[in-house]
Amino acid sequence: MATLSDIGFAATINILTAFAFFIAFAVLRLQPVNDRVYFPKWYIKGLRSSPIKTGGFASKFVNLDFRSYVRFLNWMPQALRMPEPELIDHAGLDSVVYLRIYLLGLKIFFPIACIAFTVMVPVNWTNSTLDQLKNLTFSDIDKLSISNIPTGSSRFWVHLCMAYFITFWTCFVLQREYKIVGSMRLQFLASEKRRPDQFTVLVRNIPPDPDESVSELVEHFFKVNHPDYYLSYQAVYNANKLSELVQKRKKLQNWLDYYQNKHSKNPSKRPSMKIGFLGCWGEEVDAIDHYMEKIEGLTRKISAEKETVISSTKSLVPAAFVSFKRRWGAVVCSQTQQLRNPTEWLTEWAPEPRDIYWDNLALPYVQLTIQRLVIAVAFFFLSFFFMIPIAFVQTLANIEGIEKAVPFLKPLIEVKTVKSFIQGFLPGIALKIFLIVLPSILMLMSKFEGFVSKSALERRCASRYYMFQFINVFLCSIIAGTALQQLNSFLNQSATEIPKTIGVSIPMKATFFITYIMVDGWAGVAGEILRLKPLIIYHLKNFFLVKTEKDREEAMDPGTIGFNTGEPQIQLYFILGLVYAAVSPILLPFILVFFGLAYVVYRHQIINVYNQEYESAGAFWPDVHRRVVIALIVSQLLLMGLLSTKRAARSTPLLFILPVLTIGFHKFCKGRHQPVFVRYPLQDAMVKDTLERTREPNLNLKPFLQNAYAHPVFKAADDLANELVVEEPEPNRTPDLVATKRGSKRLLYSGSAETLT
Repeated sequence: MATLSDIGFAATINILTAFAFFIAFAVLRLQPVNDRVYFPKWYIKGLRSSPIKTGGFASKFVNLDFRSYVRFLNWMPQALRMPEPELIDHAGLDSVVYLRIYLLGLKIFFPIACIAFTVMVPVNWTNSTLDQLKNLTFSDIDKLSISNIPTGSSRFWVHLCMAYFITFWTCFVLQREYKIVGSMRLQFLASEKRRPDQFTVLVRNIPPDPDESVSELVEHFFKVNHPDYYLSYQAVYNANKLSELVQKRKKLQNWLDYYQNKHSKNPSKRPSMKIGFLGCWGEEVDAIDHYMEKIEGLTRKISAEKETVISSTKSLVPAAFVSFKRRWGAVVCSQTQQLRNPTEWLTEWAPEPRDIYWDNLALPYVQLTIQRLVIAVAFFFLSFFFMIPIAFVQTLANIEGIEKAVPFLKPLIEVKTVKSFIQGFLPGIALKIFLIVLPSILMLMSKFEGFVSKSALERRCASRYYMFQFINVFLCSIIAGTALQQLNSFLNQSATEIPKTIGVSIPMKATFFITYIMVDGWAGVAGEILRLKPLIIYHLKNFFLVKTEKDREEAMDPGTIGFNTGEPQIQLYFILGLVYAAVSPILLPFILVFFGLAYVVYRHQIINVYNQEYESAGAFWPDVHRRVVIALIVSQLLLMGLLSTKRAARSTPLLFILPVLTIGFHKFCKGRHQPVFVRYPLQDAMVKDTLERTREPNLNLKPFLQNAYAHPVFKAADDLANELVVEEPEPNRTPDLVATKRGSKRLLYSGSAETLT
């Protein structure tokens, strides 16, 4: 078990690692060649120009102003300087609401930590229960926990009062934040500029008709049932095959760019390649000619496939985007049942065009139920089998307990430095490594479930990730860790004493979670600002693929907040903080450092780096609220079980009231605040429509909405088709003149080809 010196050793490693990341970031962000990596958001907005274009040769690559290196931490106050309204205009409401999750953590845990260290720590420390128990593995840190209180002690009333304070304070902060975020959402929607999704609903599960196509059905249905406000519709096509062809062409274009760039650096030699397996053997051909021919052939296939998709009724999906003349009409349609049969003509608010996940629109609605059932079963087995590596991680955190059961390992791990490293650092980093691939797996599972918007995909993935973190990382770590930690006690005591040992041991798992918080919440957050992976990828693309300024813009990878991974990870800290606040308060300072550091780092990233793919106006806040409430209830139930093992009979019954009060509080907030995030008020829609019609009495929305929800792959196909320009042939020769994307022209003859500039 990690001792105080082990925790200190781990803290030193993680603090030095975080500081090294900050210094590296401070140096790298000042270099002109890295400007697009660390400030891509300003380039996307067109508010920043590359410093490489100005100055001398050396200053284009290296910042020679040594005074700027002295102020290497000035990015922190700069990140905090932008006011919240300006940040909403700059980055969107989703980003600002996401930052409020970190503020929520600070608001909840700072007062709790102050009271816990003022009251709880002295109460726990001034006992000697752990010293009196035989065959129990513990450290000095564990004397600060509830485990050091003797069985049946009257001091448990202090822990009971602390549980009440934690509950009432957390509920107060949650209700206040729910109200603030809901008000921010309504204000944002009221002040928002005109967008296609304000006038559009997504209609799904359109019933088949032998006499009419889907397009005709939609037109007739809405003209009859919404005659005053119906404007137009956009059919949905199954264009997945076309999308695959477009993506394949993009990959070929990247290879062509690479070889053309290579040729431009050495014009005397044409690049060649082998067309066999993985380019290792086969016929050697001119690489540029090879890829240009493949691209031209694929471009014609794309054009033909697009015509097939549009002209064939089999490509139509029983879904459509229906637009209305007024927002009021869209609100009424999206929030009402269209037929007596509730399974047909299902309507919902259309996601904004950027938010749509087009691949899933082609899935039959009835099929989704089966797919979601399959994913539920798959998620169960994924969680079950992931318990194996979690249990392995716990073996690293409980070396002292294993030494007693397996003594031959003792000489190897008794070296002080090695032991401190293994117990204080290795468990956290091992758990972090095991969790790296998990988000990608969960996102694939969410896509298979058939959600039609990226925001819904991320929220679903976040929900799965949260469940996984709660079951595997939290519960499994406690159960497996306790079993391994007290292995010797379990083997040498009667069955009636085992619950008591577990009750004492669970609070002592705080040391493992402290090491994990330092690795993930300190060094991990500091590593986020360094952006090492995007930095390497950008320079590789810049060297091998970039030929124009447009290519350089595409090489930037600003990334996004990553709600599907970030929010569940934050919720793990809420669980740990609320569970251990009344049990082992030593955890709270480490959590506060995480919330404070993460708030500053992610505020900087949102201002300068991240570029959100969509805007949901903070629609995810009900999920955040619900998960914090779940964490609060779990903390109450665990404390209740813990006190029952400590025979605190007088105080335990009073804890039954807290889960009931918390559930009632959640139902109140759900009825009072959640509708703001689910439905749009008719009054607000009418006010916005009235103001718009007053300012623009002759407004015609049809051109604005006509192609707003056209599949983006159609636009890409049109752009590619425009590259094929056929010219008049020369009298004695019959070439095809093709204009390529790079502005060069290719003359194709039978048996020969050459490039003209």
